[in-house]
Amino acid sequence: MKFIDEAMIEVLAGDGGNGAVSFRREKFIPRGGPDGGDGGRGGSIFAIADRNINTLIDYRYARIHRAKRGENGRGADQYGRGAEDVVLRMPVGTVITDADTGEAIADLDRDGARALVAKGGKGGLGNLHFKSSVNRAPRQATPGEPGDKRRLRLELKVLADVGLLGLPNAGKSTLIRAISAARPKVADYPFTTLAPQLGVVRTDEGHSFVVADVPGLIEGAAAGAGLGHQFLRHLQRTRLLLHLVDVAPLDPDANPVADARAIVEELRKYDPALYDKPRWLVLNKVDLVPEAEREARTKAFVRKYRWKGRWFGISAIDGGGCRELTFAVQAWLDEHPQAPVGASADATAEASGVAPPATGVVIVTQAEGEPVVVRPAPGATRRRRRGADRE
Repeated sequence: MKFIDEAMIEVLAGDGGNGAVSFRREKFIPRGGPDGGDGGRGGSIFAIADRNINTLIDYRYARIHRAKRGENGRGADQYGRGAEDVVLRMPVGTVITDADTGEAIADLDRDGARALVAKGGKGGLGNLHFKSSVNRAPRQATPGEPGDKRRLRLELKVLADVGLLGLPNAGKSTLIRAISAARPKVADYPFTTLAPQLGVVRTDEGHSFVVADVPGLIEGAAAGAGLGHQFLRHLQRTRLLLHLVDVAPLDPDANPVADARAIVEELRKYDPALYDKPRWLVLNKVDLVPEAEREARTKAFVRKYRWKGRWFGISAIDGGGCRELTFAVQAWLDEHPQAPVGASADATAEASGVAPPATGVVIVTQAEGEPVVVRPAPGATRRRRRGADRE
């Protein structure tokens, strides 16, 4: 299946049904009074994360999603039927934003996460609600409210603990084949990997982590060279980056130190937050260096590169050094667990300095722990309105 990680869709929630103007007409019951029912609510549109889906290809071709409108009210105090909601299933890791305003709507970062992307309109009120002591035969009703209409941008960011970064043919796909059961394509030409690949690395029973391999990055990617840096978004959720460098390039004019610095510079241009993520240096293809020169060659590279962090020398093709690398990554991940999701709203509000909400305001805690203030819609509810009319 073709990997699609971007899509534009349009969602149209259903309009609410209109309220009815009707009067009770029965034998032996003079002046039966108004009995027009309310209209039904329009269908809403929800997005839900499904772990069994791994691409947005369904939304590349089906771009318009429309919910049905609610039924109109009828006489004899009959309310219109509400329309069914529409559920859009999307891959885990999908970020939904409003294409017109840029507003972030939802981040489906876990299986089963659900978000309302377009709310259906409320049904109109029938004339039953407008009767009073001075208006015993009301002939007014309200129309149903229109449903939300939005243009949405869907962006998939794969969920992984570790991301592989490097030039084309640096050995990223070979490494993920060596340490996991994933089998990405490997060949002797650049840009063999055209879509992100995920692999699960199991270091022990009950201990594992997910590695993401993205297409290679080259100098000038910010200006569109190669495949650009459109796939770097898939590294934004990772906790650790492994920068793979080929220490034995076949091109005699290649400069591995300059190439490594160019990759890091492209990372900084794309996203400073991604540039600041913890990053380890992995020197690959040491098997192509004579054994007597390996230690001197790798240390010379680290010195010229002026690298102060952790680094490893490996040979992904035969697995040399891969075991030590994976166990070191697992230990680091255990020491730096993922930030807890769903902190309490009170603690979040106190930490962020938000004033306590006013009476009648509900606080809902989102997945990222940010408080969202949800206020009741303006206007009284139907029950209050009927009571107010009687008064």
